[in-house]
Amino acid sequence: MSIDVDQLRQGNRRALAKAITLVESKKAEHREQAQKLLEAVLPYTGNSIRVGITGIPGVGKSTFIESFGQTVIEQGKKVAVLAVDPSSPIAGGSILGDKTRMEELSRMDNAFIRPSPSEGALGGVALKTRETMLLCEAAGYDVILVETVGVGQSEYEVASMVDFFMVLMLPNAGDELQGIKKGIMELADALVINKADGDSLNMAQQTRRHYQNALHLLRHTSFWTPQVKTCSALRKENIEEVWGMISDFQIDAIKNNAFHEKRARQAQEWMHKLLHEMLDLKLKQNLEVKQQMPELDRQVTEGKTTPYLAAKLLIDLLFKAN
Repeated sequence: MSIDVDQLRQGNRRALAKAITLVESKKAEHREQAQKLLEAVLPYTGNSIRVGITGIPGVGKSTFIESFGQTVIEQGKKVAVLAVDPSSPIAGGSILGDKTRMEELSRMDNAFIRPSPSEGALGGVALKTRETMLLCEAAGYDVILVETVGVGQSEYEVASMVDFFMVLMLPNAGDELQGIKKGIMELADALVINKADGDSLNMAQQTRRHYQNALHLLRHTSFWTPQVKTCSALRKENIEEVWGMISDFQIDAIKNNAFHEKRARQAQEWMHKLLHEMLDLKLKQNLEVKQQMPELDRQVTEGKTTPYLAAKLLIDLLFKAN
């Protein structure tokens, strides 16, 4: 699959789409090509703000992203939306319907929307999304929004690859965590209460005060206290304020030498995670390991050997084979 790097760097949508398809391919030769392409564009990456967005179903993520994307484009920015879609555990297919959910945004020249199926393979969705972000940056996109499917493991993965992590909430002060795990709340740089309009306006203000007090205790960086904002994506109200908050965060992070430090740390952690996954894959593919595994599993469960000795034997088998 031939990708024109110059076309990609000029922001050609077709070249970008082809490059992402290459990165998402499971074929070994495509994976090799994709890594060469990523190395070629690496010097032109890193010039965006990466924003992760999560929230329970029904919170209005797609409406928010469409309004937010339009607002940011009006400020002269280029916006890429990478939507992590759920893959069917039965058929393996994905509900790749983001362009139909963000019709107005998808028609804008400075917007690019790409759904990513969250099915397995080495690195899973995190690998594809991380690499797709680099391609979007090389293509000149200033703001990259990563939307997750809801609540679960994908939230932690997305938080580990973005600069700013935002949790969308509903204006319901009584329902404290609204099905969102506390751990995810601790990762948040901001909570944004959507649907703050009409009869829900007062409740949204109440919810804002409630969370603002709680978030002071969850401060996870030295320079930034997580903030709580209210907005109405449907009416496009207070969206500019949310963008202003993210811009302030970026300025503060750069000023405190935290922006590039965080990215460097994320890249290092990601390399270590991939290393573990690659070793695990090598173990599963090794014939001797496959033959010994059932017997060692049995010995460990029956208490005839220790898990450490069983694991060491398998690792020794792997390296003996190489």
